[in-house]
Amino acid sequence: MEKRRKIWIAVAVVLVICAVLLLLYVLVGCGPARKVSVNDAERTAGSVQAGAPATTPKEEVITPALAQPWLELPGSGSALSDKDDLYIQTHWAQMQGRSQRNYSYVYDDDVFASYWVAYPLCAAHVTMGREEIWGYDPKVPREGQTSVSKGYGANIPTKNYPKNFYARGHQLPNADRNAVPEMQAQTYYSTNMTPQIQNGFNGGIWAKLEAAVRECIPQDDTLYIVTGATFTKLGEEEKIDTILNKNDGKQLPVPNYYWKAVLKVKREQNQPVAGLTIGFWLPHDDLKGFTYDAYTVSVDQIEEWTGFDLFVNLPDGAEIQAESNADWADFINY
Repeated sequence: MEKRRKIWIAVAVVLVICAVLLLLYVLVGCGPARKVSVNDAERTAGSVQAGAPATTPKEEVITPALAQPWLELPGSGSALSDKDDLYIQTHWAQMQGRSQRNYSYVYDDDVFASYWVAYPLCAAHVTMGREEIWGYDPKVPREGQTSVSKGYGANIPTKNYPKNFYARGHQLPNADRNAVPEMQAQTYYSTNMTPQIQNGFNGGIWAKLEAAVRECIPQDDTLYIVTGATFTKLGEEEKIDTILNKNDGKQLPVPNYYWKAVLKVKREQNQPVAGLTIGFWLPHDDLKGFTYDAYTVSVDQIEEWTGFDLFVNLPDGAEIQAESNADWADFINY
């Protein structure tokens, strides 16, 4: 009888230990990321050491984006102040023998889209080729994503293409990561996609803009880029179309605008001391016959229309000076 009692006590102890371990697993946040508010994200910034190596993953930080000193990262500004549950994450991958950041993003599962995707771009990221591995983002629960395993199956007649359709449009282009297979695979995650008009936009003016930005990569340095999808300009009311994704039956809001902000820097002792930016703001439409340089704007203007505070990790004086430029030629020659 005494022996049986000891066995039951041992079993009870094991069950208690398992319960505690399960609770710790949930609290620590293993698996897909939990939602956080942008304001909470910015409050974690004080817990991250500014001098931490840029090649060290910070998965233990709840919101690695917004809490790091990387030059491509925006602050929240006023754009998302009313949104309390967003996924703010960074993807990492092996590159040149060590773990390096690929891209960061702010994702809203209410619209199945990232409001922005931010990333560095240097010559080592780029070569030739394309390998398509469409899929879900492991950092966000699947029920909060839409399937991109196949095309959306949504057609839209446009002024130049009566049989046009919506493509799965990358925010971080796969061609900006085709020298690093693991990084390129991550560009095919659902969280990096939005519905984009294919002919006259995704496969035309937008693709040409992406290629032009790659041509601006400094020989021995890095570009810092933020690409965004906007449904309405800040403070305005605009109609938002939706499409049915035939892969999973979900209704997807379609962005009314796409934009890109690009930063070059000058350094002293490897620290940025000055910079210049260029912005592009495109209405989401069949823009056949138009060129991307007709849509240049200043980063200041993008901030006004979106409410985001871009390139916040530039030194203050350099940020103010850098973000007023809207001249594409000046940016190219900087």
